[in-house]
Amino acid sequence: MCYSAQIEADYKRFIRMFGATIDIREFARLYWERAEGRLKAKLPKAMDDAFANPQSDAEAEIKRLIDRYNADQMKTLEEELFKQRARLIAAERALQTKTTKAATESKRIAGDKIEAALGRIDDIRRTELLARDSRIFPGNYAPVLIQENGQLVVRPMRYLCRLEGKPASYDFKYPGTYNARLDSLGGFWKPLFGYSHGLLVVDSFYENVKRSKMEGRVLAEGEDDENVILQFTPRDGSRMLVACLWSKWTAPGEPDLYSFAAITDEPPPEVADAGHDRCVVSIKPENEAAWLNPNSQDLAAQYAILEDKVRAYYEHKLAA
Repeated sequence: MCYSAQIEADYKRFIRMFGATIDIREFARLYWERAEGRLKAKLPKAMDDAFANPQSDAEAEIKRLIDRYNADQMKTLEEELFKQRARLIAAERALQTKTTKAATESKRIAGDKIEAALGRIDDIRRTELLARDSRIFPGNYAPVLIQENGQLVVRPMRYLCRLEGKPASYDFKYPGTYNARLDSLGGFWKPLFGYSHGLLVVDSFYENVKRSKMEGRVLAEGEDDENVILQFTPRDGSRMLVACLWSKWTAPGEPDLYSFAAITDEPPPEVADAGHDRCVVSIKPENEAAWLNPNSQDLAAQYAILEDKVRAYYEHKLAA
């Protein structure tokens, strides 16, 4: 499973790379929902940053919504800081009189929450982007390239696919629907495969593995295994055009939801040797047009594109 990925979050680069247009209305709707407190999913900071220097009235409105959201977040965080600092002072005073488990725990919790709040404030104020600003997890949003009415379009979508016609509880019933296994495209993913294809531009992907598998050893008797996170990146530094399926979900009284899943297949030897059993499918640039404009009557051609994938060598390291 590709549980996390380092993506291209700047829609302007999609435009330069593919000659695509931006679905500015969907971006604006998404940012309005977030500013209104209706959207709980995370939007990458790098996606926000793409609107830092607006070039149109629509982009300026999105920038205003981003600024409004950040101002609301700052207010909430500053209130949290005041609350936790008061809690910390009270705990420290109590400990001066008598050491108790309750006061010790209260001091620890207050310290952790103060540190977290200060970190989030720094992230909001920071103008220089870091690698983590482009990293997405299931439930986060990312720009996805699709073809619609004969035109390439960049649209923000949630990385957790909910098929049309399914209830909202589907997200909890099937929490793994951010990935689509290649061997299930004709089953679970049949409503989308051959109909709604997209591309996600990825620099690296991340996987959870067991340390014993990564190190290629058997656990000693009584030894507990440890989970580690590995970052996989093509050795040649190339970007991956990850094949995706996407869906538009609608329901009475609910906002439309665009969401997607990345297609995964059996891993190449170096990924398997590192301890993971899946790998995203990166298609070749020459197959981009055919993938984004699928013929539902010729699924063999779509499978052929996925089989003719980029066979990069994926180097790995422990994620920071």
